[in-house]
Amino acid sequence: MPIFMDRHDVSESVTAEIVAQLHQQDLKIQHKFGCRGLTYWFDESRKMAFCLIEAPSENSIKEMHKNAHGEVPHQVIEVDAGIVESFLGRIQDPEKAKNTDLNIINDPAFRTIMVIEFVRHSVKGNGAQVLNIADLMNEIKSGFEGSVVKQYRNQLLVSFKSVSKAVTCALEISAGTLGSGMDKNYGFDRLKIGITSGVPVTGKDSIFEDAIKLAERMLFATEADISISTEVKELYRSENFNQFVETDQVLVLTPDDELFLTRLVDFIEEKWQNADLRVEDFQQYLGVSKSQLYRKTIHLTGKSPSAFLMSYRLNMALKMLEEQKGNISEIAFGAGFNSPSYFSKCFRRKYGIMPSGYLGAYAE
Repeated sequence: MPIFMDRHDVSESVTAEIVAQLHQQDLKIQHKFGCRGLTYWFDESRKMAFCLIEAPSENSIKEMHKNAHGEVPHQVIEVDAGIVESFLGRIQDPEKAKNTDLNIINDPAFRTIMVIEFVRHSVKGNGAQVLNIADLMNEIKSGFEGSVVKQYRNQLLVSFKSVSKAVTCALEISAGTLGSGMDKNYGFDRLKIGITSGVPVTGKDSIFEDAIKLAERMLFATEADISISTEVKELYRSENFNQFVETDQVLVLTPDDELFLTRLVDFIEEKWQNADLRVEDFQQYLGVSKSQLYRKTIHLTGKSPSAFLMSYRLNMALKMLEEQKGNISEIAFGAGFNSPSYFSKCFRRKYGIMPSGYLGAYAE
């Protein structure tokens, strides 16, 4: 049976005790709707509650809540139990809350999210790099209480309860001081880190989707070693006597920066395969003048709008080559280039190898 997580935005008067009482009312009638409540999280400061429930459908959860106490969730998403446990540390009630009459759980589901990207332009890796990343994951867990949620080909997705530990971890990773026998970039050409924060259910289909997407976009778009959202900076300051780490390697995005970057990448993700895309199309979609577009894009990405689009297309073409989604010509046109020869020229300029050479080496 599938597992779901729901979100309840509660009023200022709601306490952890009240949420525990509502949860108990759910448990009393859950069998009538085929549901089984696994656990819940409550954030006193943000006034949010999240329930983890095994159920036949989203509607059965809503009906259970409606009949138990009338507090219907604002959103319900299907989740993977293993992913939930990696992000939040548990899928059952915490031990300290068990065997009590009311079972009060005042445990927020808010997390600091870190995405680490290992950028490598050479065509082959080696075993030492894999071992180094394994060492890094162990030290993130043991030294900073971070939980590695996923490991992609060139990325790690990590969840932290403490924003201070997340930021400190990022600084040490960037400095190359974690892991035995590692060089600064852990065997890769470049290492970049994006740090955001958020709650698991935000109106999207996937858990922590907003926070993860912003972190990944900061990684791709900015040139900084470490990119941090405004919320992460403010939370760090609140935990550290109003102080923040000010270094050249850290870029803090303002709320306006985050909004502009989100809309810019949303547009590119929708239109990047259109070979006729022009700067004027960016202006029209974003509702800014040409000078504003250039100023903000260069400030955030270090590139002009057209250069940023080119970088995105080449990045997507690289993935298409790795996944062997067609021959060189098909990938070139699929990535929004007018000709395979121009694509090959641009690809070689960025990655130092022709697409055919990369495709051949990657297929070995």
